[in-house]
Amino acid sequence: MDRCHDLQVDLWINNCDISTKNYTDVYDPGRLTDRIGRAPVASVEDVDRAVQAAHQAFLRWRKLETKERIAQVMSAAGVLKASIAELAPLLVSEHGGLLREANMDFMAGYNYLEKYSGVVAEFMEAEQSEDDISWISIEKIPKGVVVAIVPWNMPVVLTMMKLAPALMTGNTIVVKPSPNAPLALTLLLKRMSACLPDGVINVVHGDEETGTALTRHELVKKVAFTGGSKTGKKVMNQAAASFKAVTLELGGNDPAILLDDVNLEEIMPRLLRGIFTRTGQVCYAVKRLYVPEKLCSTFIDSICDHINEFKVGHGLDERASLGPVNNASQLAFLCSLVENARSVGCKVYELGTMLEPENWSNGYYIRPHVVLDRDHTSQLVGCEQFGPVIPITPYRTLEEALTYANASEYGLASSVWSGDFDRAVEVAREIEAGLTFINTHGLGSSVFGMPFGGIKSSGIGRESSVAPTLSAYTDYHALRYLK
Repeated sequence: MDRCHDLQVDLWINNCDISTKNYTDVYDPGRLTDRIGRAPVASVEDVDRAVQAAHQAFLRWRKLETKERIAQVMSAAGVLKASIAELAPLLVSEHGGLLREANMDFMAGYNYLEKYSGVVAEFMEAEQSEDDISWISIEKIPKGVVVAIVPWNMPVVLTMMKLAPALMTGNTIVVKPSPNAPLALTLLLKRMSACLPDGVINVVHGDEETGTALTRHELVKKVAFTGGSKTGKKVMNQAAASFKAVTLELGGNDPAILLDDVNLEEIMPRLLRGIFTRTGQVCYAVKRLYVPEKLCSTFIDSICDHINEFKVGHGLDERASLGPVNNASQLAFLCSLVENARSVGCKVYELGTMLEPENWSNGYYIRPHVVLDRDHTSQLVGCEQFGPVIPITPYRTLEEALTYANASEYGLASSVWSGDFDRAVEVAREIEAGLTFINTHGLGSSVFGMPFGGIKSSGIGRESSVAPTLSAYTDYHALRYLK
């Protein structure tokens, strides 16, 4: 039976709901007959209204003492934490993840707010010096209006990774959620806004036209974007017209290299989490595996045995190991990658169990796949698949493994798996990436203080750190008094 919910979110501008002429329906990717709610489509005029509200709020917000801003943002953080039980199930119904993953998304967002609250005040302090000739003060000032454009896969934490440094350093923000997960995040930001002055947090929704209006607006001084590399290029191009600062956290095709001394059973639980969390829909999930040729047969048997225990179903089903993928185009893309792998002679293993076979066609479901690509020739090894389809390539020499790993336009994260720390570090330093983990990979592997971001087509700038991140949300103002 089809279910239709009455939830509707509007634009959120200057701490007020603003309705629009057009709305889009939001459906559950695991129950396509269930309409979860409706989200607005902002016009260019709506975007201007939101940016103007943020700019006016900035003129007041920036004048507060840093510690006062931090205190107010942390009051909003308390609202986030208190909203998890109610909003996490809604988020699952929007983006298709598991409930425990949605809970983790909210808590990770809270943790980022808390972490930044402990470092921003010291960062913002002026660096002063004086000698017989002059007095110098190097001060940090906020940029102004920040636009945060966030994806659907982990929308809460990816928003807070931008909101926390932006607001605490004195900027105001306009957030554009993904059309594929607009509801829970908007309700959360509205609740958090009650702890802050009008206009400090604003939310607009829409399509590419909305995004373009934001990134081109002359009052926007910085754009923080997480998403695909193709869209990231457009954002960078549009921001360049008025010399906006940008932080671009883009796609990844993360390699994992297993060395010949690795203990397969010991690493397998962590490796599987690194591949399949959020059904593989994580920018820095393991996307490619390189295994020593002499271990490959044993490794294939082991990983397939483990994956075959997975159960695929709706994210609110406690039995589910994996949920659906988020949208129809992503499902079609994954299926095309599997067919291409078969066509070029790869061995394909389709694994796992369907929890509700009768509902399979009513959601964007796909079973996990392992693809043995001995020749490293499939489309799968060269792209960001963003789903539960993992290619494995055996290698003969470590030099060959590194050549394979680095032969990518992407350079977000990577990993080395070994029982020998020194050897693993030596190999890790040869990988072209923004991050390289040892004996871990994926969500939970990167911690606050490690600059998070990529090289090559994986982006520009770093999040989740102190100086690299906070510097990206501030400008330096140097004062000198000549005696």
